Amino acid sequence: MTFNPVLIIAKVEKPEWYKATARFGAADARIAVLQAGTAVAAYLLLLALMAWTVLRGVPYWVTLLLALPAGAMFSRLFIFFHDCTHGSFLPSPRWNRNVGYLCGILTFTPFHDWRRRHAGHHITVGDLDRRGVGDVTTMTVDEYRAAPPLTRLGYRLFRHPLVLLGLGPVYTFLLVNRFPAEGAKKIDVISVLATDLALAAIVVAAGLTVGLKTYLLVQLPAFILPATLGVWLFYNQHQFEGVYWARHAEWDPWRAALEGASYYDLPRWLHWVTGHIGIHHVHHVRPAIPNYRLRECYDAVPELRAVKPLTVRRSLGCMRLNLYDERQRKMVSFGDAAR
Repeated sequence: MTFNPVLIIAKVEKPEWYKATARFGAADARIAVLQAGTAVAAYLLLLALMAWTVLRGVPYWVTLLLALPAGAMFSRLFIFFHDCTHGSFLPSPRWNRNVGYLCGILTFTPFHDWRRRHAGHHITVGDLDRRGVGDVTTMTVDEYRAAPPLTRLGYRLFRHPLVLLGLGPVYTFLLVNRFPAEGAKKIDVISVLATDLALAAIVVAAGLTVGLKTYLLVQLPAFILPATLGVWLFYNQHQFEGVYWARHAEWDPWRAALEGASYYDLPRWLHWVTGHIGIHHVHHVRPAIPNYRLRECYDAVPELRAVKPLTVRRSLGCMRLNLYDERQRKMVSFGDAAR
């Protein structure tokens, strides 16, 4: 079963061009099996090769070099997991769940609990009155100015690149994902427990075979790189110059999808590594489209191509956009807000 949280829950009228995106929402089992099969096999093989280099005393820089392709496979596995939570990766709901659980274990993320949180992100993106659901914490200029000094300091620290990109990935994947989120239902709690138990079993098995030190020397670099890339991507998908925000009374889910999510114009190889999730506005328009059809949909629908791409060069300046100015209707820096 596929679902589009924005359209099902918000129940808004669909624009005429939306019909043209429907045909891209059909999952292809052959493509999905090929994607998942090759990624899982390559990832596990690379981890084994990294472990071999550590055990054989090969210089550690060789292990770190192998962490680059291993990290690329980790990124792809997370994208497949993400598609499974939307029910879009495979035609079968059962196999979306099964593959989603497997990819979730390999990427330290519980299936059902994350699916619920992520659905919340889709139905609240760009809504100033419903912030805080699976997004990057964002304050308005007025909120920041009215906040006590300690709150402002905490927010500034949180938005600092060293915290956001340094501590953020480890905190999110290794700590936050180990516990059910607020409002979790029984199935969400079970998914967290099942994932945690599977991860614990992997750690114990590694400790009894290659040793805990070897496991950490292999798993940490293979995890940290793609996790950091994931946080960077997510930040630039919703925190960019010209991003759409509005109060709930005037919130337009179509503008939120097209203008509240970016088209991050990455190099082709990086689009492949990240499953084309940089074409993020298309994903928000119709979450039922699997990663392997996002580019095809973008190319086929003129209204989707009308969105201004966010280049890698422009995205480097997005980290300085820390607050939303409701009067100017744009993201601004702390320095701009102080003037």
